[in-house]
This record gives sequence, C-alpha cells and structure tokens, in this order.
Amino acid sequence: MADRVLITGGAGFLGINLTRYLLARGYLVRSLDIAPFDYPERNQIEEHTGDIRDRAAVDRAMKDVRFVVHTAAALPLYSPADIFSTDIDGTRNVLESARDHGVERVVHISSTAVYGIPDHHPLLETDPLSGVGPYGEAKVKAEELCLEFRRAGMCVPILRPKSFVGPERLGIFAMLYDWAMDGRNFPLPGNGKNRYQLLDVEDLCEAIVRCLELDRDRVNDTFNIGAKEFGTIKEDFQAVLDAAGHGKKIITFPAAPMVWALAILEKLKLSPVYKWAYGTVTEDSFVSVEKAERVLGFTPKYSNKEALVRNFQWYVEHANQFGQQTGVSHRVPWSQGILRFAKLFF
Repeated sequence: MADRVLITGGAGFLGINLTRYLLARGYLVRSLDIAPFDYPERNQIEEHTGDIRDRAAVDRAMKDVRFVVHTAAALPLYSPADIFSTDIDGTRNVLESARDHGVERVVHISSTAVYGIPDHHPLLETDPLSGVGPYGEAKVKAEELCLEFRRAGMCVPILRPKSFVGPERLGIFAMLYDWAMDGRNFPLPGNGKNRYQLLDVEDLCEAIVRCLELDRDRVNDTFNIGAKEFGTIKEDFQAVLDAAGHGKKIITFPAAPMVWALAILEKLKLSPVYKWAYGTVTEDSFVSVEKAERVLGFTPKYSNKEALVRNFQWYVEHANQFGQQTGVSHRVPWSQGILRFAKLFF
C-alpha cells in the first residue's frame, strides 16, 4: 500500500507543488490547511480543513499517516500574535500529535530567516541563529521545538530553504513580475552587486522527498537548501525584465535612504516589503548547500535566473486570474500599497 503523507499548509504555494510532486511518485496525500484546496488535483487527495493551532483538527488529520511535511506557517505580513501562535504553538501541536500517532518522520520546513542578517557568507548549518522580526524569531523557536522532539527519539529533519519561487508563487515576487509584464523598470536599494541566493520550489520538493526516503539516521539532521548557481541580485532580477521583452532595466538607488523609506512605509502599513526583506536585499545572502549535497545527494536543478524566469512565465500565463485579489500568503499577490503609484515613474 502506498505511503500516506500529511502536508500541513497543503493548500499553499509549497503545499500544491509538493502535492503534485508526491502524487507523481505514487504517494497518498492528505492536506491540512485553513484555506480550501482549490486546485485541479482536489479529487486526488484527502482534504482536511483546519488550523494547526487547533489540536483536535491536527489529531483528525494525523490518523493513519506515515510521514508529515510541516509547511504551515504564518508569514511576515500576519500580525505578530498570529505568527507566534501559528509558527510556535502550531508546530508544537503538529509534533505532539505526530508523536502520539506514531508517525515515522516529520519534515519541518524552516527558513534561512533564522540566521537573521549575518556578517559572513556562506552560512553553515552550525552558524548562530538570530531571527529578525516576529517571523524570524518564531522560526528559531519552532526549530528549538523540533530539536526537543528529535532528542526524545523522533525523526525530525529540518530544512532551511532560501526564498523559493516557482509555479503558483505570488506574494512579494508578484511585484517584480507585475512591473516587468507592464514594461516598467524595477527599483532596487543598493548597488545590486550583492549575491542573493534563491531556490526553485521543485528543487525544494526533491530535498523533502529525499528526507522521506533515505535512511532515517542519515536525514535526521538540519540542512540548508538553495540554488547552486546564482549571480548578483541585479543580474538575476534583470533576467525577468529581459524575459518580459520590453527592454527595461533594474534601477539601483542608494541603500540607506531607500531602506529608511521602506521601513517607514512598513510601519504605516503602506508597503508589503517587510523588515527581513529590506534588511537583507542590499547585502550578500547565501548559504552553503554542501551538507545537503553530501548527505542527501541533493543536486539543485535550477539556477536563480531559471527559477525566476520559470515563475514569471507562470505569472504571465495566469495573470488574468488574479484580478484585484490580494492577501498575506504566497498564493496571492501582496498589496503593493503606495508602491503601486511609484510604478508610474519607472
């Protein structure tokens, strides 16, 4: 009989991509999400609607599951209260329920946001953790919970992916794609010469499945996951404008005043660009994936440019479906706020 995998946050951007990846490999998929699973694959999976902060809902979804992939999280645009209760208390619920139901492995999807704004690169799994803002802080606390359950005998692989893109990804990247499709230049703080590593969601799905299938002791560890090939942020973002075909360019601005302005706009809730994003976009940001390569046999398929262009092409093909819809998840574009008017000058 095929193995059943519970995906928390199964209706999200990573959730649907992982669902498709698992279905193609013969797994049974169960989704637990507060949002409806409104994709064409709906009749191929078992859907549970519920909040990971609700232990009873988690227990119902956990029955007869062999593996859990814990992707559910409140992202940076949520309120701090929702971020802490979801990303910490919700993670505890998932781990406790998995333990009580005899689940074999829980793959926890963390984030390189746990490193904060570092002073060296590449970042290694052994580097200190210092989350920036509620989201980064909550991700650090969630990892501490995972380690606690790992020490108690559970198999809890932790993956720290760089920001990942691909089909179904909107969120903050929708701003770049929207400006590119409309034939606008795109502004970046700083000189754009910093190296900023990303990740294609398909590569992340491969790493997750390796954590399900390889030897238990081999995967019961913590791994950075990111693209192997990446250039400067200006070069990689320029690939999207080039793909749009309007001859537009990435325009760089002095970092300090632009970051200062973005910080004020964030406080006034007039911009979706949050602290960790504008705090790192002007700096180098890349991790070593050597450990994942060596231990998991992980080989990233996509470069930064390929991942961004693949996501942009999906965006263009589906742009007529977005309308005026905005929100705080990766499934929908984040409201550009006052930055929508700034587009007129580019």
